[in-house]
Amino acid sequence: MLVHFWSITCHLCHNAADQLKIWRERFGKEGMVFIAVHQPRSEAELDVDAVRKDALEEMGFTQPCAIDNDHTIVERFQNQFVPSYYVFNRRHELRHFQAGDKGHDRLEAAIERAISEPAEDEVLQ
Repeated sequence: MLVHFWSITCHLCHNAADQLKIWRERFGKEGMVFIAVHQPRSEAELDVDAVRKDALEEMGFTQPCAIDNDHTIVERFQNQFVPSYYVFNRRHELRHFQAGDKGHDRLEAAIERAISEPAEDEVLQ
C-alpha cells in the first residue's frame, strides 16, 4: 500500500500527479493499493468541494482520497510534509518513507520491493 499525503496548494504535489498515475496503473495490477490523504495547510484549504474538485480534475486521482480537515490521519502518521509517501508491504509493515518531489526512482524501487515481499499467509506456509 502507498499512502500519499498532498495539499491543494502544493505545487510539488501537483507536479507529482502524473507519476502517481503511472505507478497506480503499473503497480495496481500487481496488488499495490494507493490511498491519498489531503492534508490542509491553511484555513483556505478546508473547503471540501474545492479539494474534491482538485483531486478529481487537477490531480486526476482515481484512488480513494481522505480529506483530513481535522488532521486525524496526519497526526497518526506524524506527517509533517506534503507531498509525502509511505510504502507498506503486504503484511502492512512500513517499508519506506519519503517526502518532497525528488527521488522518484528511490520511491519506485521501494514500491517494487514491497510488492515482492510475501504476504503473511505466504510466510506461514
